[in-house]
Amino acid sequence: MLNLDLDHLAGVVERCELFRVRGELCSAGGLLTATLPAAVGDHCEILPPGGSPVRCEVIGFREGRASLASFDPAEGVRPGMEVVRRGAGPLVPAGEGLLGRVIDGLGRPVDGRGSLVGCTRVAVHQKPPAAMERARVLKPFVTGQRAIDGLLTCGRGQRIGIFSGSGVGKSTLLGEIAKGSDADVNVIALIGERGREVKPFLDDCLGVEGLRRSAVVVATCEQPPLLRVRAARTALAIAAHFRDAGKNVLFLADSLTRLAMAQRELGLALGEPPSSRGYTPSVFQLLATTVESLGNAATGGITAVLTVLVDGDDMDEPISDAVRSLVDGHVALDRRLAERGHYPAISIARSVSRVAADVSTPAHQASARKLRGILATYAEVEDLLRIGAYVKGSSPPVDKAIELMPSVEAFLKQSIGERLSLEQTREAMDKIAAVWPF
Repeated sequence: MLNLDLDHLAGVVERCELFRVRGELCSAGGLLTATLPAAVGDHCEILPPGGSPVRCEVIGFREGRASLASFDPAEGVRPGMEVVRRGAGPLVPAGEGLLGRVIDGLGRPVDGRGSLVGCTRVAVHQKPPAAMERARVLKPFVTGQRAIDGLLTCGRGQRIGIFSGSGVGKSTLLGEIAKGSDADVNVIALIGERGREVKPFLDDCLGVEGLRRSAVVVATCEQPPLLRVRAARTALAIAAHFRDAGKNVLFLADSLTRLAMAQRELGLALGEPPSSRGYTPSVFQLLATTVESLGNAATGGITAVLTVLVDGDDMDEPISDAVRSLVDGHVALDRRLAERGHYPAISIARSVSRVAADVSTPAHQASARKLRGILATYAEVEDLLRIGAYVKGSSPPVDKAIELMPSVEAFLKQSIGERLSLEQTREAMDKIAAVWPF
């Protein structure tokens, strides 16, 4: 019996053109240009004689010609080649059939497991929920990580950033959150990753258990910038589909910095004026659109954990500064903690959750403040302790902080694969807080 995907066929029929618009390729100076009457966002193909079509998207106009960015490598194209308009951008797969699968930015499976089954097709461009339609963030979102659940408590529908330089443990922390959270579905966007790191992330960081309830969209660093940007939009469309179905969705993106770099390439090629470190205005608009597409709606919610690769460990560089102003909290990873083998290497003093007071009890907040007080008191004399200049008995709060620091550090550290419920985290935190009298 023939099994037809009627939803897909209906979408194809609706998008069929009654006639075909053609043009010619004119130049390839940064962007491809063509004499093609088409709208921004339309897809088209360059047809090399005897070769495979080069898929492109119209991203602007200049002097009456369409500016095209390609999804495929454009080597070998030359002036005069035929360009065919294929209509508005294609639909992308979404739904339960994507769980456990890995696709690229155009929705094509790249995991070697055959075609997708049990998916519906949705438009890649989804409007963010209107401000007055968003449900408030009032329920805690459990990540399974003590340091976050205890001191940086997150809520369902919150957007939180993980900020750090390279090699400090962002991807490992993402994988642990994906495996240990209480989300119904994970949607993971790997944007601009090195190809060598994709499979280790899936096998080691995410694991079989995490992948089973995850849809993964991958665009590696060598792929054209348009495909990297499209991968993020595809992941957002998939997450929005699950949210509209009433699911509690966890959206993980690694990383927003590489997404910004891809958009910078497109913006500079279009002639946008560069600003700080060469980032163009469209970069900051894309970041705002991406973050605002996440969060709660009337039916379901998307909790987002978005990594930011901090350039030169400078937390005030343009992308870090922009993202920090958009998200509902940030987790800063500290290279010095990582060098000491302290994982996850979260700097509690430099991190904050802006919804913690809305999703935790007063007793929880009181215990969290006490642990922060221990950390802050110890930090004030840490340099003196390192050189042996502190005299015991000089300050009762400092003496108590020194006594409790081993317990606090043990609480903040967590092994890979170890996960705890919110009740277990609260119990461990309350035990330490109970003996801090200040």
